[in-house]
Order: sequence, then structure tokens, then C-alpha cells
Amino acid sequence: MNVQPASARLTSIDALRGLVMVIMTLDHTRDFFSDAHFKPTDLQQTNVALFLTRWITHFCAPVFVFLAGASAFLWFARKGRNAPISGFLLKRGLLLLLLTCTVEAWSWNFLNDFRQVDGGVLWAIGWSMIVLAGLAKLPVVIVGLIGLTIVAGHNALDGIRAQDLGGFAPWWAILHTGEDVALGNGWSINPYYPLLPWIGVIALGFGFGSWLQRNEPGTPFKLIAAGTGLTLLFIALRYANVYGDPDPWQVQTTPAFTLLSFLNCHKYPPSLLYLSMTLGPALILLGLLHQKSLHLQHPLLLFGRTPLFFYLIHLYVIHGLAVGLAAITGGPVREIAGGGIWSPNLPADYGYGLASVYAIWLVVVVLMLRLCRGFERLKTANPHWIWMNYL
Repeated sequence: MNVQPASARLTSIDALRGLVMVIMTLDHTRDFFSDAHFKPTDLQQTNVALFLTRWITHFCAPVFVFLAGASAFLWFARKGRNAPISGFLLKRGLLLLLLTCTVEAWSWNFLNDFRQVDGGVLWAIGWSMIVLAGLAKLPVVIVGLIGLTIVAGHNALDGIRAQDLGGFAPWWAILHTGEDVALGNGWSINPYYPLLPWIGVIALGFGFGSWLQRNEPGTPFKLIAAGTGLTLLFIALRYANVYGDPDPWQVQTTPAFTLLSFLNCHKYPPSLLYLSMTLGPALILLGLLHQKSLHLQHPLLLFGRTPLFFYLIHLYVIHGLAVGLAAITGGPVREIAGGGIWSPNLPADYGYGLASVYAIWLVVVVLMLRLCRGFERLKTANPHWIWMNYL
């Protein structure tokens, strides 16, 4: 792999990553506090405000995985030609899988017995990094092209059903369709982030990182142009309803809900249109941030520099607040401790409206700001604690 000497870490990546993590916190706050016990994207039950509250958080996973790939290349470029990029990605991927089955599992469900592995975003990033550890041995252009091919082409496989594949069915569920996989004796995997498209996103991000680290003249304009082109591609393909998403949009009873149908793309697995709809505007924003000079302690930069710590801790903060509030108000403490609004025995009238959800979200963000600052100070004061570099 041929790389040029790397520049300092790009603050625009940290700022964008920090922004999507703040938005992600809104989604998880809604998960534990909302009085809407249904999918916010269900057009038969939702309203515009609730739909958009969920829709804006769709940006989080694609941007985070894409930037994980870009950051991996920037790490390699910064360390130099002989940097052990494959070993770095392999160890980090394995760590994320371990955290998925332990620390993250208990954060969602304080009563979890760990026999159900929820294959969410950490699961997807972990396996994607492990695959990228192998792909990184190839020329970076090839890695990027592999990623682009997967992202653009995986919807052509939508017609292949796991139940039609015999013994390969569990593997296809993990790779593309996302059905639960029973392992026996009460153990199971719920791979609701099927891996194939996410592998494509991280590989595409790795190739993107190669271009971004050169920081050529006109980079902000090129980022904005690329993001605009990708957004226009989404609009054109979505309007045509011919390829790129298994759920075609339909005319609804009002223009507003017709627009919501247009935006309501398939996330599990993420379709080509879902990824275009999210990564396009993200590239535009990255181009705008590329021109900004942010103070090193800006909250977005701080969150972007401590992503794994933020992710794991914010789940405990939100879940802990939800249990505490339920205890204070005489609410269903056991049900909230057992998984929030997904608990089957949660009272139908439990929860709070969107205004309250947004207020609690802001409280969580302020708490996370203080916690992340404390963590970064601890990390700076103890550079010999090598394990902290993985957080």
C-alpha cells in the first residue's frame, strides 16, 4: 500500500463524529423515555415530529462506520508505511465483539443473562474491522472499490431468503437478512445489523481516508460536491422506485406523509438509498467543517475523540436515569431495568412526550460532556495505560 506522509488528525472528522454521537444520544433517550411504544417510522401510527426525531438519527450508524474506515487509514498514514494496520484492526475488532457481548449487553438490559447476543452497531463495526484487517493488505484503491461495489450492489441480493439456503441460512441471516439465529440451550444471536453492507461502508471509508489525508487544495469544495452528487443520486433513484431499497415509497393521505414515505428507507440492512440519503449530507457537512477552526476543547471534538467511551457510558447514563426516574415517580422500575420500552410488561401509558424526551436528552449530553472531559484528563495524565488508547 502506498501512502504519503500523514498530516495531523483532521478535526473535521472528530467534529462530525461528535455531532452524530450527540444525535445518537437523542435516539437512545427516546428508547427509554418515550410514551410512543411503537416504531416511530411506522406511518400508520407515527406523527411528523416523532418520525423526524427518529429519522435524523439514521445518520449516526452510516457516518460512524464510514468514519471508522477513514480513521483507520488516517491512523495508518500517521504511523507510517510499516504500521501494523491489520493487527490494529484485528485487535480493535475483537475488543468490540467482546464489549458487545458483555458491557454493552448489560447496558441495554440490566437483567441480561448474556445468552442473547444483540448484533447492533458495535457488533457490525467489530466484524467489519476484522474483515478490513484482511482487506487492508490490498492496494487502498482496491479496498475502496470493493466497498463501493458492496454498497451499490448488495440490494441485488434482497431476493435471496435465508430459509431457502438450508445449512447456510444462519450465515446468510448474519450477513444480509438479519433473522434471529438459534444456537441451542437458550443461546441466540439477533444480528439486526447484518454485516455485508456495513463491511462495504467501512471499506469505502478506508478508501475515502486515503484521499482525505492528502488534503489537496479545494478539498472542502470537493467534499461538498461529492455529498451533493450522492444526495441527488438518492433523490433520483428513490423517485424512480426501481432499485436501491426493498421498500418503495408510496403516495400517502397528505403531502407531508408522502414525503415521510419517500424518506423512510430500509435500515436493517441499510439499503443503497439509506446510505446515500445519510452519507451524502454527511459529506456536505464534512466539507463545511473542513473550513472551520474549532477550539481543541469544543464539545463536538471532545466527543469525537472519545467515541467508544462515550458510546458505552451514555447507555448506562440514560438507562440509569430511566430507572431512577421510574423509582422516584412510582413507575415500573423492573420493566425499565429490563430493557426500557421494549419490555413486554411495560404499562401502555408509561413514558413521556417528545418535549420531555428532548429535555432529558440535553441533560444527558451535559453529563456526558463532564464525563468525557474527566476521561480525557485521566487518559492524558496516564499515557502508560495502553488499554485506554482503545477507548
